[in-house]
Amino acid sequence: MQEDIFDIVDENDRVVGQAPRSEAHAKKLRHRAVHVLVFNKEGEIFMQKRCKTKDTWPGAWDSSCSGHVDSGEDYLEAALRELEEELGYQPKQELELLFKLLPSEETGQEFINVYRVTGSGPFRLNHDEIEIGEWMNVPNLLERVEYTPKRFTSAFRLVLTRLQALQLIPSA
Repeated sequence: MQEDIFDIVDENDRVVGQAPRSEAHAKKLRHRAVHVLVFNKEGEIFMQKRCKTKDTWPGAWDSSCSGHVDSGEDYLEAALRELEEELGYQPKQELELLFKLLPSEETGQEFINVYRVTGSGPFRLNHDEIEIGEWMNVPNLLERVEYTPKRFTSAFRLVLTRLQALQLIPSA
């Protein structure tokens, strides 16, 4: 299987080169990723539990879908591709860009564009990527993260903190 190639970016998110996934992660090079939050009409978030075979955060809960931006791809293209690859889902609405996270230890040195969309599936989970998926109401999700933070990826915890700061979801 051919390894994914990522655009390596500078501190301003400008492309300065390319590297294979393993090198980008091993050398902690800045690169790009996306997270998409799928909300249903009841305001619940579809969460995915990552497969135990993932190289980072195996078995942890994460955004509805998340993934890297491939070389030459833009953030929105990556978000739509990841929705299709991980959830087998093509939304009827446009994705709404909520915010961008800057590279840090918690993000794995990724610039992350975070998108939101309203939908309810149907989803076809890619079991190479996702162990299970579950709709979670926000108060319950916040409680779970508070009591068992290590069961959630560090990037998702940052996403949740920013959602609360921007008052896009209620605070705990």
